[in-house]
Amino acid sequence: MTLMKNTSEVTEFILVGLTDNPELQVPLFIIFALIYIITLVGNLGMIMLILLDSHLHTPMYFFLSHLSFVDCVYASAVTPKVMVGFLTGDKVISYNACAAQMFFFVTFAIIECFLLASMAVDRHAAVCKPLHYTTTMTSTTCVLMTTGSYMYAFLQSPIHVGLTFHLSFCHSNVIHHFFCDIPPLLALSCSDIYTNEIVLLTLGTLNIASTLLVILYSYLLIFIAILKIRSAEGRKKAFSTCASHFTAVFIFYGTIIFMYLQPSSSHSMDTDKVASVFYTMVIPMLNPMVYSLRNNDVKSAFKKVVGKAKSSVVLSD
Repeated sequence: MTLMKNTSEVTEFILVGLTDNPELQVPLFIIFALIYIITLVGNLGMIMLILLDSHLHTPMYFFLSHLSFVDCVYASAVTPKVMVGFLTGDKVISYNACAAQMFFFVTFAIIECFLLASMAVDRHAAVCKPLHYTTTMTSTTCVLMTTGSYMYAFLQSPIHVGLTFHLSFCHSNVIHHFFCDIPPLLALSCSDIYTNEIVLLTLGTLNIASTLLVILYSYLLIFIAILKIRSAEGRKKAFSTCASHFTAVFIFYGTIIFMYLQPSSSHSMDTDKVASVFYTMVIPMLNPMVYSLRNNDVKSAFKKVVGKAKSSVVLSD
């Protein structure tokens, strides 16, 4: 679909990127290429592991497989373009490509918020109501929660993209960022951005506050339930089921709140770039590590898959 150009007839933007230092281009390309490869291998590997091992066909890993898919998509919306810029020096992005990049990034970032909230609800059911867990977190419930997350995000994202790309960019087409995010485009516009800021702040607060409240409330109840467990081993086991998810929540929401719940006048582009690298590239890479390194079920499933692969190789020889 071709997007309607705004009144300034901007047909392309120039992404300043992370640095203009030519000596850093190749090292940064290598670093980001490694991060992207690890992100894809880690997240796609997690999805395959969950599909292949029947012991991981539970609500927790159902949500985790979708989280891995989401991380792959929104890292892919940003990282390849950054890598091309480092390698070739091509920092131009077309008007429509910029809008598409923003759409996919915003959509899947919103989905991640709601998936993390869904996972908190799942952990609450597992720790606080273990006897009713199978009847509470049914497959239908999990599918509805996940589908709702996707539908809500795909309905809301066009609002942000539409409002942003109806602005006039008459002063410059140089985006002081490494991808087409909302704040740097608002800073670039010569139009009145009051409505955009209100919508971004309102919807951003709604998304973050609603999901974060669900997460915090779930963990408050989990913490109370853990304190009631008499044995130290029982408390340790209950805590271990939530530690990975809580770590992922802390990292993700910390950077998202820093980026989006402040007016554009308060933004420092250099600081925003560092924060953006963290949540667009580093967090998608860390998530599968967080969930695998601290998770005995995932480790066991990985050993089984590797063992089967070795057996099949031996038999074929």
